[in-house]
Amino acid sequence: MTQTAKFWDKHAEKYAASPIKDQKSYEYTLERTRSYLGPDDKVVEIGCGTGATALLLAPGVGQITGTDISPKMIEIANQRARDGGNTNASFEVRTAAQAMEDARKADAVLGFNLFHLTDDFEALLASLHQNLAPGALFISKTPCLSEPSIGFKRFIFRGLIPLMRLVGLAPYVRRFSFGELEGLITDAGFEIIETSSFPAMSRYIVARR
Repeated sequence: MTQTAKFWDKHAEKYAASPIKDQKSYEYTLERTRSYLGPDDKVVEIGCGTGATALLLAPGVGQITGTDISPKMIEIANQRARDGGNTNASFEVRTAAQAMEDARKADAVLGFNLFHLTDDFEALLASLHQNLAPGALFISKTPCLSEPSIGFKRFIFRGLIPLMRLVGLAPYVRRFSFGELEGLITDAGFEIIETSSFPAMSRYIVARR
C-alpha cells in the first residue's frame, strides 16, 4: 500500500464522521453537477472518499462508480451504499491513474477536492482526454492556493501545510491559481463550459471532451 493510501486509511473514520464545513458551497456544487447529469448516465467519481457525494448523486443517474486510493474509505462507502439500499452505486479501490481507464465507459467523470492532492495532474488529464468519448463531461472542484483573489487566507493555508505534512496531518498539496488550472484543462483538449468559485478558494469547472 502506498504512503498516500496509508494516510487516508488512517483518517478515514474521522473523515466519515466529520460534518461538511461549508454546507452552502457543497449544496451549490451538487446542484450544478446534477444539472449536467441524466437518468441514464454512467458516472465515475475519482477520489470519492467515503462515498457521500456519489450516494447523493446516485438517484439522478443510471450508474455511478466511486473510486479511491484508500481501501478503508471504500469499505465505508460500500457499507453506506448497503445501509441506504443503493442499487446503482458501487465503490472500488483505484488510484486516480487507474480510474482514468474507467472513463472509457463514462458519460461524466467527477473529481471534487482531489486534484490539488496529485503530483501528476497533467498526465491524468491526458489520460482522461484519451479515454473519454467525445461529448463526455469532466466536472471538478479544486482548491487553488496560489489564486491572488483569495487574499491573505491563501498565505495562512500555504504556511500551515508544510508543518502539517511534517507531523503526518496533511498529504502532498499542489498550489494552483484559477488561470493555471483552467489552462491545463484546455491545453489537454477540453472545452470549458462553466466555471465558478464557491467558496472563493475553490474553482468549480465543467469541461467537455
